[in-house]
Amino acid sequence: MKGVLKYTGLGLILVYCLAPFYWMAVSAFRRPSDQFELTPLPSPFSLDNLTAVFAPGVGFGRSLLNSLVVAGVTTVLTLIIGVSAAYALARLKFRFKNAVAALIIATSMFPGISLLVPLLALFTDIGWINTYQAMIVPSLSFALPLAVWNLTAFFRQMPEELEQAAMIDGCTRGQAFRKVILPLAAPGVFTTAIITFIAAWNEFIIALSMVNDNTMQTATVAISRFHGAYGFDQPFGTQMAAGVIVTVPLVVLVLVFQRRIIAGLTAGGVK
Repeated sequence: MKGVLKYTGLGLILVYCLAPFYWMAVSAFRRPSDQFELTPLPSPFSLDNLTAVFAPGVGFGRSLLNSLVVAGVTTVLTLIIGVSAAYALARLKFRFKNAVAALIIATSMFPGISLLVPLLALFTDIGWINTYQAMIVPSLSFALPLAVWNLTAFFRQMPEELEQAAMIDGCTRGQAFRKVILPLAAPGVFTTAIITFIAAWNEFIIALSMVNDNTMQTATVAISRFHGAYGFDQPFGTQMAAGVIVTVPLVVLVLVFQRRIIAGLTAGGVK
């Protein structure tokens, strides 16, 4: 009886979570003339919406490229800075180390919407509006606290004898970190990279506020501003198709690397 209740509960949760994505996919593969149908499957099956998303003049392909640039650069910079900061907090001894760690975590408590006005004023003054850095720098500031926190816990559970043995063999502390610690920390670094990339890829409010040039907007902003590809229509079908295109790569990424992600999240939790 308990097993039946458990699996029934899991099934209900799964249906609740996946139902919006299922309906998005079904709507994406309907014909534009059938976009208000309520049938559980598209009939007939059509690729018109997917074709319309990439039609000349829509510019969705450029928006996908912009999202890839912003998410990719944010992920790389977050790893470079986050790994260094996390290792310093985990291994080095200096005054106010706990205060520094608390301050880093405290910065993640500020809602992003509260920073929009000062950031917009600052980026306007320095000429950063409609640039990649106007989206990357704020995303970096939001991603770094989580990255540092996650990687610090990961580095702390690794024995210090690893560096000591490498230093006895002639390595400097930096070489011991690069050649011994960093390869062993690959699961945690990989997990942090995936989480950061997904967060930067899905970011909306910063990209919406800092960019008003259609050639620089990211995919999430492009979907919100999508006016349709068939003239004066209500672009439900094309918006759903664009949503499928944006969502599928992330789903595939998580499914392919789910074991690595779980290993990375749990490895830092056991001493």
